[in-house]
Amino acid sequence: MKAVIARSGELHLTEIPTPTPGVGQVLVRSLTTAICGTDLHALNAGGRREELARSAGLNVTMRAGQDVVFGHEFCAEILDYGPDTVRRFRPGTRVISMPYAKGPQGFELVGYSNRFPGGFGQQMVLTENLLIEVPDTVPSQVACMTEPLAVGVHAVNKAEVGSNDVCMVIGCGPVGLAVIAALKAGGIGPIIASDLSPVRREAAFRYGADAVVDPSVSSPHLLWESYGVSMKRKDPTLFDAGMPKRKRALIFECVGVPGMLLSVIEQCPPYTRIIVVGVCQESDRIEPWTAIQKQLEFRFVFCYSRDEFAATFDAIVGGRLDAQGLLSRSVGLSGVAEAFDSLRREARDIKVVVDTTLP
Repeated sequence: MKAVIARSGELHLTEIPTPTPGVGQVLVRSLTTAICGTDLHALNAGGRREELARSAGLNVTMRAGQDVVFGHEFCAEILDYGPDTVRRFRPGTRVISMPYAKGPQGFELVGYSNRFPGGFGQQMVLTENLLIEVPDTVPSQVACMTEPLAVGVHAVNKAEVGSNDVCMVIGCGPVGLAVIAALKAGGIGPIIASDLSPVRREAAFRYGADAVVDPSVSSPHLLWESYGVSMKRKDPTLFDAGMPKRKRALIFECVGVPGMLLSVIEQCPPYTRIIVVGVCQESDRIEPWTAIQKQLEFRFVFCYSRDEFAATFDAIVGGRLDAQGLLSRSVGLSGVAEAFDSLRREARDIKVVVDTTLP
């Protein structure tokens, strides 16, 4: 089958063996797969990603120096089943799924595994009992937005937003927009958003942000006071045993590059809760003393639960979450390398979707 493989920091369109479904697995044809920011980072991470996986106690399923086929945000079509499957859906049925397949080491993340190629190949192996049928009313390129939107839903759930919180989303790429969408779907606000890209700032407004800032012109943290959040670091309530009876800042960091966490620590108000959603795969440094003096709270979040994934898709189908607004353009397999380069150079696109039916 045709697939775009990542090899030594470069992408190559080539032929690779078609995967074979094992016990409890299904063979699918990839229809549409979105490019994720994590794919961009992983392409050049090399052995660093493998090292980080080991330090986190994870099974290493993507080894440096071995080919990998990215693509974990997909919509696909069922082709065939492996042994010991229920065969719940007929061949030809369109499906989405959490991107996991079970190998000898347990479940592996499809698209970040040397064993299980992702959606930038024409065919994939998925886990049968994770499949969700896509109704005819939902286009494939919309259905594949379930995965990134579920990341935003999970981040908001983990944030435990209170009625007295004022939210800020730093970085309005797909993950930041997913967070804004999840906040608005939950009736949560006000929301301040910040991004360097005019395209993404405009999208943040569409998704419901109350104020959108270009950080190259003005710091978004200058807006806290106007929303009732005190910036006074010598406020007597700072030393109360309990939380202060005032508006609290809640920040979603959705950029994931070195320096962002330190910037947030230095500029945010006291008592801020910081939800780290952006996936930084490089070493970084912070100033713990500053964070301690402000009594800041960090929560690092990853992925989503099975229930959150299903609930996100239900919200897309029901019109409560706008998936269409994330889409910028489509390319075929031959356009994947150019799309990666474009996304790394400039933020003129939000989501680029790979349509494997295109050349």
